[in-house]
Amino acid sequence: MTVATGRVVAGRYELSTLIGQGGMGQVWTAYDQRLDRRVAVKLLRPDKVAGQEADELRRRFVRECRVTAQVDHPGLVTVHDAGSEGEELFLVMQYVDGADLSDHLAEHDPYPWQWAVAVAAQLCAVLSAVHAVPIVHRDLKPRNVMVKQDGTVTVLDLGVASVMDTDTTRLTHTGSPIGSPAYMAPEQAMGGAVGPYTDLYALGVLMHELLSGDVPFAGSTALGVLHRHLYEPPLPVRRIRPEVPEALEALVLRLLAKDPQHRPASAQEVYEHLALLLPARGTPTGAPLDPTRPFLRPHAPWPDRALTPAPQPAPVAPVPTVAEKPDVAAAVDEVKRLLGEGRITQAVDILGAILPTAAEQHGEHSPVVRTLRKQYAATLMDDGQYRRALPELRRLADERAAEAGQADPQSLRFRYEAAQCLEQLGEPAAALAEYRALLPYYENQYVSGDPQLAHDVRRRIGHLLLALGDRPAAHDTLARLLMDVERLGGPGHPLAAEIRRTLQWLGQVRG
Repeated sequence: MTVATGRVVAGRYELSTLIGQGGMGQVWTAYDQRLDRRVAVKLLRPDKVAGQEADELRRRFVRECRVTAQVDHPGLVTVHDAGSEGEELFLVMQYVDGADLSDHLAEHDPYPWQWAVAVAAQLCAVLSAVHAVPIVHRDLKPRNVMVKQDGTVTVLDLGVASVMDTDTTRLTHTGSPIGSPAYMAPEQAMGGAVGPYTDLYALGVLMHELLSGDVPFAGSTALGVLHRHLYEPPLPVRRIRPEVPEALEALVLRLLAKDPQHRPASAQEVYEHLALLLPARGTPTGAPLDPTRPFLRPHAPWPDRALTPAPQPAPVAPVPTVAEKPDVAAAVDEVKRLLGEGRITQAVDILGAILPTAAEQHGEHSPVVRTLRKQYAATLMDDGQYRRALPELRRLADERAAEAGQADPQSLRFRYEAAQCLEQLGEPAAALAEYRALLPYYENQYVSGDPQLAHDVRRRIGHLLLALGDRPAAHDTLARLLMDVERLGGPGHPLAAEIRRTLQWLGQVRG
């Protein structure tokens, strides 16, 4: 991937200095010619990563960047722009003046444990906001964390890693996982479902590295590193640095638990443990790049956001007078136009606002309202608003089942999408139970048998079993699925190839 200094991306961003390069692309400092400011531009070549999946990757990239741009937190780098140009994807971000955490650690060895606590607390605040969306970072590591001159911590690459780690690109064609093996949670390494618990494991690895000077599991090959993640206990950090508080060592060991259910429940919970170890409030020294400096507690996460799987109400417009009530038909046309232009967030807001009026005019159970509510749920899903989509989908599923029976294909589809929401919200046990309840319907050819959907549900069950640490059951589920896929679609079927790679990987790291 060759890019020349002075090239202008998207007719606006003039590349200046190459500051980072990897297998997926490059990062440049650049100048925004329109607003005359310095920015950072990340250029990605999806065809170099995903081969035939490049077009799908482009679509997902723009969607993920749009979703992540909605996360408002001072500890996240600001996304200014995103799109594609030719063969490349580009992401334009705020330029952060500081040092990445890897360099910061190298320059301060041994790293003061109080600094490690302050960095981790700030990261918990960021993760709390991110997981509330919900988004999983998937690639939290020192190179993706910047320490600014004022000591505040900024997280980079939110959303990019999730695009590169989709269900279809989780493993490369050689069977190796995409990501950073040294920081990869066991469930992510095995191709299982990821969730907030996955980021908490990476946080534990990062904290162990800050406190001890090295990651807990190293090796000469990615396979060797991942095998150690799966089967070896981490070395307690107090054996290397006795001055580290016992409570801090215990927290790191909990974060590094192999089973996600044995880790802390949320980033909020981790923050509360770290808060007891933060430096006492006082006057900052004024020295740059001191991560303890921000702690007059401005970065504390919002407890109510971190702990709520409860649905958020749809945005409600001010109650109009009779003359001002919106025209439902005109609003539907506007939604279609916005969706055609990719403006999903605005379409969601309009749908949420017109539903009460439509129900009043046509009746709560009328075909018009039912169609609008289906569109609302589907658009929430497409916008990544799984917390709001979940109750809408459950309501649609229950109403349809009451009218047409539990085996009704539309009701089953709503339940399937609700299970996807649970998966995205980091509730693997609940998602697994829902998929298992659905599977008999999709496998019963006399009810609503759909081999493709049945295969997808079985694949998701296998990945969720991996996320929950039940590797034997996951292996059995996926092995049986492979036989059925090959019987119906032949050994060259794309799903068969994906399952074969996962099973091969699973066999390699079994021990």
